[in-house]
Amino acid sequence: MQVPKVTVIVGGSYGAGNYGMSGRAYSPSFLYMWPTARIGVMGGEQAAGVLAQVEAEKHKRDAGNSYGPAAPSRAWGPEQVAAFKQAMTEKYEREASPWFSSARLWDDGVIDPADTRRVVGLSLAAAMHGWRAGQAGSAAAMQFGVFRM
Repeated sequence: MQVPKVTVIVGGSYGAGNYGMSGRAYSPSFLYMWPTARIGVMGGEQAAGVLAQVEAEKHKRDAGNSYGPAAPSRAWGPEQVAAFKQAMTEKYEREASPWFSSARLWDDGVIDPADTRRVVGLSLAAAMHGWRAGQAGSAAAMQFGVFRM
């Protein structure tokens, strides 16, 4: 027996939590996001901190190479760290937006919270209709994909 999975992301959905709550990797029948939702590998500040550490190690390693460009332009001081973290935080926050996700078809759309019950009901009806295998007109009998407009 198949059971439809409909995921509605209402807040932050990051990393392993995204998997645990039936994110895209678990192939839900439908995945929607509220305008307040955020999605990504990790939050912007956390990602900026991790990437800044990686970048600092790279600069430290390059500075120790006799063949590497250890010029002052390669310096990795507090100002560069702060600028790097700010740029990464802004990038991750922008890309965690539900609008960014939906524009790339990573979900099935951003829905108004007031319409959630109606959208989930329609999604369940569509999913259940499509699973009546062997019936004419069912999704299992179709020989083409389903397109999102």
